Amino acid sequence: MRVVEFFRLKRFPGAGWARVAACCGALIVFGMAESGGAEAQEAALSGDNAAGGATPSNCDAGAGEAAAKRIQARYDGIRDIHANFTQTNESATFAGQPMMTADPKKGRVIFAKPGKMRWTYLSPEPSVVVSNGKLLWIYDVDGKSITRLEVTDGFLTGAALQFLLGDGQLLESFEVYATECRADRVTLELIPKAEATYERLGLVAEPMTGKLIATSVLDLFGNLTEIGFSETRTNLDPKPETFEMEIPEGVEVIDYADYAGSAGSAGSAR
Repeated sequence: MRVVEFFRLKRFPGAGWARVAACCGALIVFGMAESGGAEAQEAALSGDNAAGGATPSNCDAGAGEAAAKRIQARYDGIRDIHANFTQTNESATFAGQPMMTADPKKGRVIFAKPGKMRWTYLSPEPSVVVSNGKLLWIYDVDGKSITRLEVTDGFLTGAALQFLLGDGQLLESFEVYATECRADRVTLELIPKAEATYERLGLVAEPMTGKLIATSVLDLFGNLTEIGFSETRTNLDPKPETFEMEIPEGVEVIDYADYAGSAGSAGSAR
């Protein structure tokens, strides 16, 4: 299943919105991780990190709060991030079928504050997900269609989006639990305080610097997603048009931005 099939709202009119919100919230969380080895990524995805902070911990009291403050301080100072990525999923099922394939997906990603992103999936099938912070475009390259959605206050509401793109405070938005503490890393579990598009997040960070090593997200459908990054660069000041979608000739536009559900033709999607 390509990423666009996961988002296809006209096929899943009821659950589609929730799926888009859950997936995009997860992707943005992963975007701030600067590097990650296999051991750290496994820790972020570990099933031992139970929701609610119930897992026994070898961490001192206050370790979670201290780590969260370091992470916040580090990423408050970053304007944008550019990286290559590899995405893997542990999928839940819907009507007896997996909601996402287990095949690794690879590509390039750019994030910029406030609320902007561009995901270019290169393999196994091409697709593009772009947001300027107000609108979200999902381009199915092989299917020659673009779905346009409005990013409203009630859409993509996860605090992870607000935190990582500069609009929120980690400790105000999450209950934070340190589930494992080592000299080289601390593992955090984040439970959203308010209603969100995911159940919980996992973060693994360097304890002294707040640099993120790995991340995970469990969405409301039971999908567990991990994204690893390489060749990460920061504060390159991408051009504003990076986060807009130009419509190629012959591509259908399925427009949900005004809830009209109308189809468009070639031209600008702004």
